[in-house]
Amino acid sequence: MPMRKRSGPISTRCTANHNNPPRRMSEGTNPIFEFIVDDDEGGCRFDTLMGTVFPDISRTLAGRLIRDNLIRVNGKIRKPGFRVTPGEIISGSIPPRNRPLINPEAIDIDILYEDADCVVLNKPPGMVVHPAPGHSGGTLANALVYRYPDILGIGGIDSRSGIVHRLDKDTSGVMLAARTTEAHSALSLQFKNRLVRKTYLGFVYGIPAKEGSITLPIGRHPGHRKKMTAHDPANPRDAETRWHVMSQLNDVALVAFSIATGRTHQIRVHCAAMRHPIIGDTLYGPSHPNRSFNLTKKTAALAASVSRHLLHARVISFTHPSTGEILTFEAPIPADMLAFQKGLDPD
Repeated sequence: MPMRKRSGPISTRCTANHNNPPRRMSEGTNPIFEFIVDDDEGGCRFDTLMGTVFPDISRTLAGRLIRDNLIRVNGKIRKPGFRVTPGEIISGSIPPRNRPLINPEAIDIDILYEDADCVVLNKPPGMVVHPAPGHSGGTLANALVYRYPDILGIGGIDSRSGIVHRLDKDTSGVMLAARTTEAHSALSLQFKNRLVRKTYLGFVYGIPAKEGSITLPIGRHPGHRKKMTAHDPANPRDAETRWHVMSQLNDVALVAFSIATGRTHQIRVHCAAMRHPIIGDTLYGPSHPNRSFNLTKKTAALAASVSRHLLHARVISFTHPSTGEILTFEAPIPADMLAFQKGLDPD
């Protein structure tokens, strides 16, 4: 068999940041799903990728399902160790007995809007969106299934029931979930076609230009599996972030961001590339920010006291999947960001 050409290095381990959620192709006790391999997943093992996209199943079980020809690549039978290529279509079925239901958990969530088709909510910082390795409970998905039992499995995968997009664990703010298969398909298509408008607020080190945009492609960091990068990434994908400085607070700034694309860690990566990283970002920010930015003692003390990166999804605007009405929702600024801003005010 001839070797397949690859772009970028082979991944030794896939991440839990798959951006193309599986969609259900048929209903019943054994529904058929399909999803597209992300650009930054090129080179992942077939069985490892399955365990990433479907956290409910182990790599061992994924291998068994692949060997039983229940899951295929572009309709073709492949071995569990097969290395996938971006753009390939993974499709198949997972027998219900092998798909444990997500556990409903009585977790309080801030609902901004709800109807028969969709839910808009305000995710708190520190909450993981859906179960993944190391986070089997306490997620937004667990909370949604408890509040809306019928949302389980919407979109073709139990562990991401109804969820059509994601926020990083420590990013707070507005999120959207679907309550029906039809609404999930319609909303996912809006995200795919870049019709959903999102605005974020974040505190950054230093003072950027008043406004501008950055279009550096983003991809997986070749030497750090948990990081993305805009500097010689593996399998780069186009990305655009626009910013506008809302206010200058001593030696930091409050910035509004809008994104035309939705790459993993996009705003955080682009801010780091601009040399104005998000305050509190331990993954992309400097180890010693007071040295890198010559911060005042007051700012340095405040920055050292924050427990997460100060980034908040402020606004989301989308077309309602049933009525066609354009809806816009705003999530209140969280207490930690308000406290940080107040701490920077002149005495």
